Amino acid sequence: MSIYGTMRTSVSGMAAQSDRLSTIGDNVANVGTTGYKRVSTEFSTLLHQAVGTIYESGAVETTVRHLNEEQGTFNYTSSASDLAVNGRGFFLVESPGSGIAMTRAGAFTPNAAGELVNAAGGKLLGYNIEAGGGSVVVNGTAGLEPVKMSSFAIRAVPSDAGSLAANLPADASIVAPGNLPSANGAAATYSARTSLVSFDSLGKEVTLDLYFAKTAPDAWEVSVFDRSAAVGTASFPYASGPLVTTALNFNPTTGRLAGSPAVLSVPIPGGMTAAIDLGELSQFAGDFSIADAKINGTPAVPVKTFEMSEDGILSAVYANGSRAALYQVPLGYVNSPDNLTTVSSNMFLTSARSGDLQLGFANQGGLGGVISGALEQSKVDIASEMTAMIEAQRNYTANSRVFQTGADLAEVAVNLRS
Repeated sequence: MSIYGTMRTSVSGMAAQSDRLSTIGDNVANVGTTGYKRVSTEFSTLLHQAVGTIYESGAVETTVRHLNEEQGTFNYTSSASDLAVNGRGFFLVESPGSGIAMTRAGAFTPNAAGELVNAAGGKLLGYNIEAGGGSVVVNGTAGLEPVKMSSFAIRAVPSDAGSLAANLPADASIVAPGNLPSANGAAATYSARTSLVSFDSLGKEVTLDLYFAKTAPDAWEVSVFDRSAAVGTASFPYASGPLVTTALNFNPTTGRLAGSPAVLSVPIPGGMTAAIDLGELSQFAGDFSIADAKINGTPAVPVKTFEMSEDGILSAVYANGSRAALYQVPLGYVNSPDNLTTVSSNMFLTSARSGDLQLGFANQGGLGGVISGALEQSKVDIASEMTAMIEAQRNYTANSRVFQTGADLAEVAVNLRS
């Protein structure tokens, strides 16, 4: 082994320990960074081929490993927009400098445009399920858009669905065809009546009057009128005819609907067509009674707060207590997270070694759930880093002593006299 070979090997050792100190410095500096994944330096030997009986000293190679797959602990906060992932998934953000990137830094707050951004300015991406989206594209980012909440500060939800569960009296009198409510005459007769409050596209209340009249044994008719079309205090005649009229037929043995449409499609004036489920109607002896009656929709009310479910669904909670699902936030993943390319602002990009980006929803495929009101803490243990720093310092000093010894031997050889 040559003297200079010894010096080159010790220089390699000092360089390796210097790399280790650099990663330790990064870890210590980011001990308080949300979602930070620690970095470690791994060593491997580099040997030269020995010639004969002469030993040739080698060197040491360093490999920096990003431990992106490690799960950090959670720091709970009072902000619903602080998000963390309890699993292997990553949030997808749109960054001006990196395009679409992956991150675990979930300290999101609304910016001036109402978009949820984290401390690095990355815009949280999701599917707008209110607009009919939400079908995940597994191997691409098509359909994703920044999660924006400002447009939902006040809103009205038009009614489009409802249900009515009631009993119609089996012993009710049969109404003559000319006196049925659907005829909208002054002599209209009905066996039962109820009303439902619905909402048009602007959040205005539209009261629907439902009239039930028996037309034959085990046969009924239901007609729906707009309450605003009633003239004076009397129900009939209305200023306009029924919004919809449907025949109902009941099984004389079971008292349940038989061969009749179970859904009543009601066109709400100024709104949408509401599908009212009548599947729970019955015809038994006794009085007209309602077990359950409801219809969706809300008036124009302001948002009180927002909430995120474990499935990644962002919903607005309005002042009247109603909720509306707005976005579903997907999670990204790759086959080898430790080989992602780390970029600034605690974000990651895919690489050839990490595999392609794939998408899924929270609580599916082992991606983990989304925790609202929590932040994933840095995966740095300061005690372990301090211990590793002392060890690297000592190893660096030992390699420098070897270098110094080699330098001393070289000086002796140079100063030899015959």
